[in-house]
Amino acid sequence: MAILKILTYPEKSLLQPSAKVDNADKGAIDDDIKKLINDMGETMFNAPGVGLAAPQAGVNKRIIVYDSNAANPDRDGSINEFTALINPGIIAASGSIISEKEACLSVLDYSADVKRYEKVTVRALNIEGKKLEFDAEGILAIIMQHEIDHLDGILFIDRISVLKRAIYKKKLAKKLKDQ
Repeated sequence: MAILKILTYPEKSLLQPSAKVDNADKGAIDDDIKKLINDMGETMFNAPGVGLAAPQAGVNKRIIVYDSNAANPDRDGSINEFTALINPGIIAASGSIISEKEACLSVLDYSADVKRYEKVTVRALNIEGKKLEFDAEGILAIIMQHEIDHLDGILFIDRISVLKRAIYKKKLAKKLKDQ
């Protein structure tokens, strides 16, 4: 396994929609995709984070990984197990919550409160190409929305006010100029 480079905003490829993994629904998850998934899992925990989308690793494919224990309140970080979803999509959503201080491995040195759905239903394929459908609530619902947004070319800063986004972009531009 390898630690992948995580792309950061303003990298333009982060703003592009990702392509579906071809033939995944026929169980054709090839070794390259499996290696990418394992590398993404290792990269996510190394960062450290609770989710990572393939576009963040420079791969324009609809694949996400997330910490399988992220919703466990007793999680202490000693167990690194991740779940991979291939071609995931949200098929239903309800309720409303504020994701407090939401952050992203691709948006450096910034967090913000983001309005999200409280509950989502996700449809995807697992690493074996088997169909999954599950409900996610709380932190898991936030992770699903955040990571699937990445697959659609949306960053969490696209979901905050125009003013807050402009302030972040101005600070980032200054930081990049000073480097």
